[in-house]
Order: sequence, then C-alpha cells, then structure tokens
Amino acid sequence: MSISDTAIKSAKPRADKPYKLPDEKGMYLYIHTNGSKYFRLDYRFAGKRKTLALGVYPETTLKEAREKREAARKLIMDGVDPNENKKAIKASKSESALNNFEVIAREWGAKHVNNWGDKNNRSKRMLEKNVFPWLGNKPIIDILPMDILSCLRRVEDRGTIETAHRTLQICGQVFRYAVATSRVDRDITPDLRGALPPAKGDHFAAITDPKQVAELLRAIDSYQGSLSAISALKLAPMVFVRPGELRAAEWEHIDFEAKEWRYFVTKTKTEHIVPLSNQAITILNELHPVTGHGRFIFSSERTPRGDRCMSENTLNAALKRLGYGKDIMTAHGFRAMARTILDEVLGFRPDFIEHQLAHAVRDANGRAYNRTSHLKERHKMMQSWADYLDSLKNGAKILEFKKIG
Repeated sequence: MSISDTAIKSAKPRADKPYKLPDEKGMYLYIHTNGSKYFRLDYRFAGKRKTLALGVYPETTLKEAREKREAARKLIMDGVDPNENKKAIKASKSESALNNFEVIAREWGAKHVNNWGDKNNRSKRMLEKNVFPWLGNKPIIDILPMDILSCLRRVEDRGTIETAHRTLQICGQVFRYAVATSRVDRDITPDLRGALPPAKGDHFAAITDPKQVAELLRAIDSYQGSLSAISALKLAPMVFVRPGELRAAEWEHIDFEAKEWRYFVTKTKTEHIVPLSNQAITILNELHPVTGHGRFIFSSERTPRGDRCMSENTLNAALKRLGYGKDIMTAHGFRAMARTILDEVLGFRPDFIEHQLAHAVRDANGRAYNRTSHLKERHKMMQSWADYLDSLKNGAKILEFKKIG
C-alpha cells in the first residue's frame, strides 16, 4: 500500500514512540514523537540492511521523495551504495567550495598580506571589486586566462590601466599560493603577458614650480567640502606621505605632545615617524572635535561612527574640482613636490628628505637606517617646510631653483 499527501498531512505523532507509514519499494514516512516527519528508504547492499534519508516533510514533497527513491534503486542495481554515493557528492561539493578562487584568495591574504583584516586594505578591495564578483565562486582549477582577462578589461574600460596591472599581479600571487597548497598545477597569469597596454609606471603628475605651488595652495584654501576632506587636502602637502597612508591615519597614532605621527608603512614594511609642524597640529586640533570619537582622522562621511576612512578617490577628486586634473597634479604628487623643493630650493640634505619620504634609505654598509634616524633634524625640516608653504601662499618672494646651502 502507498501513502498519500492527505495521509501524510493528517498523520499525528504518538506520545509513546515513533512509528512508520509505509509507502512502496522500501520507502516509508517516519513520524517522530515531536511531530517531525522524515522520508526514508530501507534497502540491502552487500548483504547488509541499510537506511537512506530521503528528506524531511514538508520541505521534501512525497513526489520528490519517490524520485530520490527511484534514483537510489537505480544506483543499487548498478552496484553503487546510495549512502556512499551521497557522502561522495557532499565531500566533492565541500572540496569544491574550499578550492573556489575567493576562498583561496582570502586564505592567501590572511597569511601573506599586512593589514589584511582592515576593510580598506588595497589588495583585498581590488579583489573584491575587480575579481570576486565574476570569479569568486569558481573553482580555481577551472579558471582560464581569458576569464582573468575579462575582469581586467572591465578595469581597463574604467580608464585605470595601472589598477588592471596591479590586479593581475595580485591574481598571480593567489595562483602561486594555490600551486604551493596543491589546489592547482600552475600559475596561469604569465599567459596574459602583453595582453594589457603598458602601465605608465609610478610617475604621478606633480607641480614642482614654486609659483605654481603658491597658486595651488591658495586654491586648496578655497576648497568647499567636508571638514575631513578639507583638512586632509591641507595636510597633504605638509606631511607628503603616500595618499593611502594619509587617508587611513588613525588618532591613536598621533602624539600631540611630541608633535609626531607614528605608523607602519606597508610598502617598505617599516615603522615611520612624521614630525608634525605647528600648522599640522593646528589642523588636527580643529578636526578632532568632529572625528576624534572614531578610529580614523579622516573618516568617511558615510560612516558617522568613524570606523571607516575616506575613499581613495577623495583627494584626487577634490583636486580635480579645483581645476587640477590627474595630468596636472595628483595627491601622490605632493611627495614629488616636497622632494624637489626641499632639495633644490631649500637645500636640505637628500638623506633627510628620503627618510621623511619613508624610502628604504641605507648607509654605506648597506644597513637600513632605523625610523629615528636624524629625527631632530627632520623636525626642523618639517617646520621649515610648513613655514615655506605658508610664505608661498601669502605671496612672499619666491626663491628660484638654487640651493641656499
């Protein structure tokens, strides 16, 4: 006798023990004392009696349970144990999930990328924005060079070829990690060599002529925006750190008494100290009542709690609004501005400047200087630099490109 949908719906639990409502060909409905109803199939395989779970009612309908029963009976006829087949499929799906590109990429990042846990980590954001939406759920072994190229073309179409090259580099690192952990046989990214137009390199547009710098500083003073964006724009030429380091600056790293900003530089894997001029301290003091309750100095306007820093495009977008497109001046260009003028106009020692740029400066024996090298002199240099910028902005006589000793 077979059971019906009506019989299943009307079946009530028994307080003393579970019971069965039989269907055909070894299938039945198992009714638990708590009222739960399970479809099951009793069968024999290799001389042993076994039971296969077919689903829970009503998530699994009677029709679906019977279809699973017939599929199981066919496996038995073919000499395959349905329970073992079910386990194999489950293991295969689990293994496939563990070998998806996104799973491997996040595993690589957690082990090999500094500050990976930061939601604004550049490598992670590139993967999340440029790769994961299209390849994240795909087993890495099934990814072809053309799949990666399709992702890179989307980045290229946005006009950011340097980002496309960087994304390709990151994908290569993920693939090499997958090779090392036996998830894939080889790194396929070298197959894309030459597929992208050449990157322009690390030469960011910068203004280095003091007369033009004076005009830029006056334009910055006229910028209309959030206090966070205005403060970052004013501070950028004074401290000339990398834009990513500036926008991710944290209040806990500022020592107001010592007039220093101390943080870890991911690019060179070293700790760095930025002496803060009186002008820089003034800017920070004015901003503190607004963002001082949160983690980041220059917090995103979208997160009032201050647990997210401003966008990487904020400063360049502000410069563009002031009439300085990326072919004229970039946020990164403040570094070249300071390096050029501090050396060729104000005559500061190149090694002082290189230290302040957080470059990997070494002595004659090849040893890297520590973060406190020439700190006293760098404090003087940073104050002189801020004073010089003020003098340019206020219309003082501009020194030409000639060292003053």
